Amino acid sequence: MSTTQADADDVLIARIAQGDRAAMQVLYGRHHVRVFRFGLRLVRNEQLAEDLISEVFLDVWRQAGKFEGRSAVSTWLLAITRFKALSALRRRKDAELDDEDAAAIEDTADNPEVAVQKKDTGEALRKCLTSLSPDHREIVDLVYYHEKSVEEVAEIVGIPENTVKTRLFYARKKLAELLQAAGVERGWP
Repeated sequence: MSTTQADADDVLIARIAQGDRAAMQVLYGRHHVRVFRFGLRLVRNEQLAEDLISEVFLDVWRQAGKFEGRSAVSTWLLAITRFKALSALRRRKDAELDDEDAAAIEDTADNPEVAVQKKDTGEALRKCLTSLSPDHREIVDLVYYHEKSVEEVAEIVGIPENTVKTRLFYARKKLAELLQAAGVERGWP
């Protein structure tokens, strides 16, 4: 994509953030085929890929004001598409589970004592996560909660892969210190 088109996309996003429907139509016209093709490669279902287009551009409409320009608009769109596609695949996989398969799944439910420990640990973990710097919190969120690879995080956040690795290293170290200070041991009994 040329620099002028990337600049034009940035202008469109700024206009969309102000509620400009015409700018949204131009952005959609410029990128919907790319979003559809990328989504189709991920979900392998045309109807689902069509649904993704709607979800992605609805998110763009809602989130345009939060776009910080750390990456190209096209990269941002594909990151949204990827997230939506993976979520759709997870939902579809869960829905396809039949009764026989469900009956064959072992019940690994925790006993009440372990459940309370996990709840307390979960609350401590959430509190410790909020104590991390915004940069470290973002990396941890993308890697552990959104299951993104270092390469994907680098693209989404707009920083070099080595910076992602460094931030992740220091975030884990700081999180371990915070958890230890909170009296949380690693792992479950």
